[in-house]
Amino acid sequence: MGIPERQGGEGGSILRDDTMRHVIVFLVIGAIAGWLASWIVGGDGLLTYLLSGVIGSFVGGYLFSLLKIRLPVSNIWLSQIITSTVGAIIVVLIARLIAGH
Repeated sequence: MGIPERQGGEGGSILRDDTMRHVIVFLVIGAIAGWLASWIVGGDGLLTYLLSGVIGSFVGGYLFSLLKIRLPVSNIWLSQIITSTVGAIIVVLIARLIAGH
């Protein structure tokens, strides 16, 4: 028994539209965070930005939660970008240590 789908005014699935929108926003924030991280520690390439930013989103969110860090930023988008960027920087630095660069 799954979650019932909410129907929009024209019979379309709102739940599916919201999920797709969330995925797109997550990827855009990841790309921005990856770009900022590469600007700070070096690197290039859209795929690299996206991968480091998306992985960095999880790493930053986990570390900030674990360390109970709350950013004094009221804008949720900016807070997510900062958290993801910090995580992406950590991901890039760890990847460089593993690769030996």
